[in-house]
Amino acid sequence: MKSYEKLLVELPLAPKTWLITGVAGFIGSNLLETLLMLDQIVVGLDNFSTGHQRNLDEVKKTVHPEQWARFCFIKGDIRNLDDCRKAMYFTHSGSSKKCKEDIPCADSQGKVATVDYVLHQAALGSVPRSINDPITTNSVNIDGFLNMLVAARDAGVKSFTYAASSSTYGDHPGLPKVEDIIGKPLSPYAVTKYVNELYADVFAKSYGFNTIGLRYFNVFGKRQDPNGAYAAVIPKWTAAMINGHDVFINGDGETSRDFCFIDNTVQANLLAATSKNQFARNQVYNVALGDRTTLNQLFSYLKETLAENGIEYSKSLIYRDFREGDVRHSQANIGKAEEQLGYSPLFSIRAGIQCAMPWYIEYFK
Repeated sequence: MKSYEKLLVELPLAPKTWLITGVAGFIGSNLLETLLMLDQIVVGLDNFSTGHQRNLDEVKKTVHPEQWARFCFIKGDIRNLDDCRKAMYFTHSGSSKKCKEDIPCADSQGKVATVDYVLHQAALGSVPRSINDPITTNSVNIDGFLNMLVAARDAGVKSFTYAASSSTYGDHPGLPKVEDIIGKPLSPYAVTKYVNELYADVFAKSYGFNTIGLRYFNVFGKRQDPNGAYAAVIPKWTAAMINGHDVFINGDGETSRDFCFIDNTVQANLLAATSKNQFARNQVYNVALGDRTTLNQLFSYLKETLAENGIEYSKSLIYRDFREGDVRHSQANIGKAEEQLGYSPLFSIRAGIQCAMPWYIEYFK
């Protein structure tokens, strides 16, 4: 039995308490859905700066009411240390959980309960956003990250798994990307994500604190927001195509990315958080498919999958200038994650698009 298959069997037998920061976001809400369906107890922290209440509402409709009752939400900001500390605790009364924002949470006997695993997803993403507003990006991604590290360390959590980024590879031209070979950052966002890794390493050495960083490569799937200036390419293009709008591409279309379906990303988070391999701890790992897809190919995949679902898109791509701060090509070597974490991506880009398309059509049409 593969590592992830085994974990999916084991988790419901011994439920743990998980904290997801950025729980109302794209990745956070998918983590929430998976963990609740595995009968875990989940605490969520979000300030709705980029996340949405509709994502939580959708998870509520997807899971069983008894599973939803295992979820405790706290509205808060990782830039506030008190909010980070408060998120480490929850109120436990029978099968339901309730949190109040003004007091620490405790169980029905008054005993304070501590989170077992932290999945830190809260961040201000986007390279262009960081170029336009580096101060806010720094505040959220570095100050907020440090607050979460301190709160988690003080709470004695078993592990702290955090969202790192493939942007850390910067201007290094080598492909595929290997974790211990990076270049110079190309954006303020990339700087912040690299600093996260440095802080995590220092906390491991200074406090014996257990962290794992996951360098995400172009994650996509349901609940990824297609709107706004900083929307990711797959939901943005898909929404446009479903509604018959023009699709714009930055550059000549031969820029390539290692697109990773959300279910692969969820798998990596759960394996990292629960890993019993002492050599896997205090490391960073690529989370991707280990393949490359050009933007021109991506457009074809989306067009073909829409046609399979009864939607014909007849317009051609509109090419424009390359975007500042973007790298030309990106592809991950996932051997380290496979060896140390037991990671094995289950969805190719085509399979991921086919799996997500019904959701895209329902929500974007």
